[in-house]
Amino acid sequence: MEKVKQYIEDNKDQFLEDLFEMIRIPSISSIKDHKPDMEKAANKLKELLLKAGCDKAVVMPSTGNPVVYGEKIIDPAKPTVLVYAHYDVMPVDPIDLWEQDDPFEPILKDGKIWARGADDDKGQGMMHIKAFEAMVKTDSLPCNVKFMMEGEEEVGSPSLPQWCEENKDLVKADVILVSDTGMIAPDIPTITTGLRGLSYWEVEVTGPNRDLHSGLFGGAVANPINVLANIITKMVDEDGHITIPGFYDDVLEVTKEERAKMAEAPFSEDEYKKAIDVKALWGEKGFTTNERTGIRPTFDVCGIWGGYTGEGAKTVLPSKAFAKISSRLVPNQNNEKIALMFKEHFEKIAPDYAKVEVKFLHGGQAYVCPIDLPAYKAAEKAYEEIFNRTPVTVRSGGSIHIIS
Repeated sequence: MEKVKQYIEDNKDQFLEDLFEMIRIPSISSIKDHKPDMEKAANKLKELLLKAGCDKAVVMPSTGNPVVYGEKIIDPAKPTVLVYAHYDVMPVDPIDLWEQDDPFEPILKDGKIWARGADDDKGQGMMHIKAFEAMVKTDSLPCNVKFMMEGEEEVGSPSLPQWCEENKDLVKADVILVSDTGMIAPDIPTITTGLRGLSYWEVEVTGPNRDLHSGLFGGAVANPINVLANIITKMVDEDGHITIPGFYDDVLEVTKEERAKMAEAPFSEDEYKKAIDVKALWGEKGFTTNERTGIRPTFDVCGIWGGYTGEGAKTVLPSKAFAKISSRLVPNQNNEKIALMFKEHFEKIAPDYAKVEVKFLHGGQAYVCPIDLPAYKAAEKAYEEIFNRTPVTVRSGGSIHIIS
């Protein structure tokens, strides 16, 4: 261990520069114009994996963005760890809210790295690459290691399931180590044991066949934005309960014992509210804040638009209104089943004076990891050795679609 620590100390500046080079590549998977950046990021990852000590690293095509695969097999009889990460990032809009001119140029401030991708997910992926490198260079690697790093996680990993089917022998492993989660705090060791699933839709509401004058037609013709807003308000009741019939039928209810264990995680509701600058919290009745984000499904409007949104006023009654809507799902809920239920319900409660079209964009299943597995116990032991305390288990509110 001392040799590993010394290697990290001797090479930490290079570690940071390697991370910064990855961050500087604007690998935004949801914007087609960034397709060349996806290729550039994948090839950079291949270079870093080879430099870290992989015997093999390749950029492999998929039906979408490429998958980067690397491996070092020290002994086929030993256990194999598959490290999962993604090199794509979210868009940077709204750009004017950034406190730096270029979101892709890393800035070191207050002991943190500020940049798009520094935390989701190039930072976490790089930590595992560099941990692997430190062990390889000090002859202390105890197992086989494989890397599978994709470029579509932020858009639902649409190409990865097929890629995995076609390469299942290649990615065969004893445990998957996910490089896309976090810790409650720097001094609180945390192991993420659960991820929520997701269903995501885009809805379009159409009224008249063209934009109309709100003075001449207002009050006689339904406004699609008003219609859309009214439908959305009917999707969740005042207790935070989603009103789609049958939505909760398959929800895996968490036991009192597990809820009590979750409650052991340090959490200050006052600090939580202060950090996001809200006076009060809201959510499904009967559950705590951490339970609402970890073990309960949700319904959220992720974007809504229509009509005139430019400077000044324009008296328009719009022809169309749009929204992007998501539901985070929990174990036993099937995202495809939920997708259909949402579509049927949304269209059913739409009024006759507007046309509604629901388009399913992407989704994925939830996942929960047992905590009696040898791999979990090994991670728990490692945390205890470093932090001198047992790690807290958490269920993340986020989704990583390929994990299930």
